[in-house]
Amino acid sequence: MTTNTALLQTDKLREAAQATEPVHFREAPHNIEAEQALLGAILINNEALDRVSAFLEAEHFFDPLHGQIYETTGKMIQVGKQATPITLKTFFENAEPIDAHMTVPQYLGTLATNAATIINAEDYGRTIYDLAVRRHLIVLGEDMVNSAYDAPIDFPPESQIQEAETRLYDLAERGKYGQGFMTFGTALTHAIDMAAAAYERDGHLSGLATGLNDLDNKMGGLQSSDLIILAGRPSMGKTALVTNIAYNIAKTYRSEKQPDGTDKTVDGGRVGFFSLEMSAEQLATRILSEQSEIASEKIRRGMITEDEFRKLSEVAKVMSQSPLYIDQTGGISIAQLSARARKLKRQKGLDLLIVDYLQLLSGSSKRGDNRVQEITEITTGLKALAKELAVPIIALSQLSRQVEQREDKRPQLSDLRESGSIEQDADVVMFVFREEYYVERQKPREGTAEFNDWQTQMMAVSGKAEVIIGKQRHGPVGTVQLAFESQFTRFANLAREFQLPERYE
Repeated sequence: MTTNTALLQTDKLREAAQATEPVHFREAPHNIEAEQALLGAILINNEALDRVSAFLEAEHFFDPLHGQIYETTGKMIQVGKQATPITLKTFFENAEPIDAHMTVPQYLGTLATNAATIINAEDYGRTIYDLAVRRHLIVLGEDMVNSAYDAPIDFPPESQIQEAETRLYDLAERGKYGQGFMTFGTALTHAIDMAAAAYERDGHLSGLATGLNDLDNKMGGLQSSDLIILAGRPSMGKTALVTNIAYNIAKTYRSEKQPDGTDKTVDGGRVGFFSLEMSAEQLATRILSEQSEIASEKIRRGMITEDEFRKLSEVAKVMSQSPLYIDQTGGISIAQLSARARKLKRQKGLDLLIVDYLQLLSGSSKRGDNRVQEITEITTGLKALAKELAVPIIALSQLSRQVEQREDKRPQLSDLRESGSIEQDADVVMFVFREEYYVERQKPREGTAEFNDWQTQMMAVSGKAEVIIGKQRHGPVGTVQLAFESQFTRFANLAREFQLPERYE
C-alpha cells in the first residue's frame, strides 16, 4: 500500500468517526432564574423597578417573553398604574401558551409567588445586564470574524479595526454616555454642584486650574466638555505653554475613593497628551528643564555638572509619579485618536486631553478632497469627543502667514487656518503672542540711535508673553500677560509690577 493511499484511507476513517460523534453546541450565556426572580420582585413591589430601570432594558432579557413582561410592567408603572399579575393579565390573554399546562397569565402568578425580595432586585438586574453584554460580545466577535473573511475591497483592515473598537467602546460605555434627555431640575442640580465645588476649591475655580493665576481668573479654569483652541505662529511657545499646563494639572492630581469604589478627582487631573509632532522624549526633556531649572539645551547636549545631574534625577523621580500619558504616534486619524482617548479613560482615567497639533490629524476623507471639509470633520469630532468623555480638550493650531504682513502682529480669529470650522466648533480660542520674538529680529547696527531705541523697546518686552482670548462662550475675552523663561521653555505668572502698559490690553 502506497503512502498516499494509506493517508487517504486514514482521512476517510477520521471523517467517518467524526460523523458518528454527537455535535455539541454552546448556548449563549443566560440565567432564566435571575430573570424570573427579578420580574417576580417587581410584580410584588413596583418600587423594585426603580433599582434597575436606570441600566436595564427589555432587550437585555434572554427570554423574549420576559422582555415583554418587563417592558409592559415598566409602561404601566410610568403612567401611575399598579403592575400586578392581575392588572397585567389583560395584556397577555391572547399570548401563546408557555406549554400545554400553563398560560402566560398563569405564569405571571407563578413569577409573583416565587419572587425574590426587593433587596436583591439590583443584584439580579446586574446579572441579567452582564449576561446580555456577554451575548453582545459574542455577536460582535462573530461579526469581526465574518468581516475579516469576507471584507470587500473598500473595507481595509484599518477600517475594520476602527469599527470594532467603536462598537466595543459603545458596548462598554452604554448607560454612561448619551442617556438622552434630562429634566431641567437635574440640569440645575448639576449646575449647583459645580458652583459648590468652585466655592470650596482653592481659587474658586469651576474647572481645572492651569497653575497660571491670571489665565485661571479669566477662564474659571478649564471647563469640562469644552474644546479649547490654542493657536499661534511658529516659535511663539504654543507647545511650551500647553506642556506647562499639562504638567501643572498632572502634578497636583489628587483623588478620593467613593462609596461605589470609583476614584473621584478632587484636585488636578489625569492628562492625556497626543504629541503628533514632537517625541515623548522631547516633551519629557522640556518638562524636566522647567521643573529642574536647567536649560533644556544643556540637558540635550549632556553639558551638566554632577550636582545638576543629581537634581535632574531627584526631579525625574517626582515627575514619574504624575498621571501624564503621552502618545507620540504621528499621522493618526480623528477616529484613531478618539478610540485611544476612550481606552485611556477606561483604563487609567482622564481629566484633560491635549492634541499637538490639529493640522497633523487626518479625517476619513480621501486624498484630493477639500482640506477645509477635513478640518471641519476633525474639529467636529474633537468637540463631540470632549462632550462624550466629559473632559476639556486643548487642541493646538497653526496660524496663517497673513499675521506677518501686518504691522501689529497680534493674532486675530481670522488668522486661523480653515478658520470657519475651528472658530465655530471651539468653545474657547486663545492665541499665544510674544512681541519679544519680533523685536529681537529687528535689531539694528550697534552704536546707532536706532540701536538705543531698540534696547529700550527690548527691555520693555523681554521675558513677557500674552495669551489673547479671542473667543469664550462662557466668559469674557481679553488679554492675559505671562512671564516666559525661554531657557527653561516655561510660562509663569507675571508679577504685577512687570505687567505691560494698558495699551496692550
